[in-house]
Amino acid sequence: MSGGVAAKTLREEGYSRRLVLLGNEPGVPFGRPPLSKTYLRGEEDLSGWLVKPAQWFEKNDVELVRATAVSLDTRERRIELDTGEVIPYGKLLIATGGRNRRLLIPGADLPGVHQLRTAGDCDAIKAVAQKGGRALVVGMGFIGSEVAASLRQMGLTVTAVLPGNAPLDSVLGPEMGELFAGIHRDAGVELIAHDEVVRFEGTQRVEHAVTKRGRRLDCDFAIVAVGIEPNVDILQGTDVPLDNGVLVDARCSTNVPDIFAAGDVANHLHPLFGRVRVEHYNNAEKQGAAAARSMLGALDEYRYLHTFWSDQYEHKLEYVGHVRKWDQFVVRGSSAERRLIGFYLQAGSLRAAVGLNRGGDPELDEGGEMAKAGRLIARGARPAPAALADEDQDLGLL
Repeated sequence: MSGGVAAKTLREEGYSRRLVLLGNEPGVPFGRPPLSKTYLRGEEDLSGWLVKPAQWFEKNDVELVRATAVSLDTRERRIELDTGEVIPYGKLLIATGGRNRRLLIPGADLPGVHQLRTAGDCDAIKAVAQKGGRALVVGMGFIGSEVAASLRQMGLTVTAVLPGNAPLDSVLGPEMGELFAGIHRDAGVELIAHDEVVRFEGTQRVEHAVTKRGRRLDCDFAIVAVGIEPNVDILQGTDVPLDNGVLVDARCSTNVPDIFAAGDVANHLHPLFGRVRVEHYNNAEKQGAAAARSMLGALDEYRYLHTFWSDQYEHKLEYVGHVRKWDQFVVRGSSAERRLIGFYLQAGSLRAAVGLNRGGDPELDEGGEMAKAGRLIARGARPAPAALADEDQDLGLL
């Protein structure tokens, strides 16, 4: 995704020299959000999520090379591919994204044990996700939660195993985690918390899973959704600095001349949030464009405030800002009605906000509460918690 957006931006900004887009996935770059939602449920295709149609790349002389990079020589400025071809470069954008973490347990390679990252992965899940079937979801982060919701909407029985107390609690906190646990339970998902799958069993394909606490869970197929890790293999042993991804500065540049990084693989020094690596579609899109402009010599810092969304059943979650640790969570609205905005404060500063069925899109609804919260975050505001909770207080005036 980030690489495709970067190529589009380079051409739009007037770059006219050779431009190579290297990747090992078929087709053209696209956004992945529908894979766990509407595409999985058969409600839309991916045509609306393409960075550009295939003919655009041909028309704009962008070379699409289907191969895997196996080595990088930063001194000679060249990349060797698994095909044996060597591609020289003047400037290089690392947009290798991430790969699914695997469960290193017995039976993980049995047919019927799936992961979700590509359109092909999704198609394989759709082929086995028959109404009335039994699905096991391992992990209830955003992908696991969205997949569990989609499978229930498709008429399957769903059991989910998660190591924590509730879905998404490691990202959104215990209060929001409990809300999403209730949402999934109300929809019929069996949540098995504080447990983990230690092996899959079956003869020709997976038939059940066994957990650490001794549960035996029957299933027709399983989906493992335990996060991703950045794809940095090609950079091992080079001068490019690595630490939870590729370390880049505020302009998406590494400390190696003319090498940049963007998207899931980039560990970015954000001017407001410090060093962060963000695995969401909105960032992949915007950081790819920002990195392209840096490659052309722009000096602007990438200051994107970070937003993302998640659709689960009829519920809409919106998020703005970035925080991993906070010391206060303030609610405006009704948890009982599942219609609220939550504010994350760290040492008195508002660092992030989450909206559940309230507040609007922080990027599109400029007058909405989430957009107003975003503006408070951007200026480093320190609003009084009581004012954040008070329905009569206009966030835009704090």
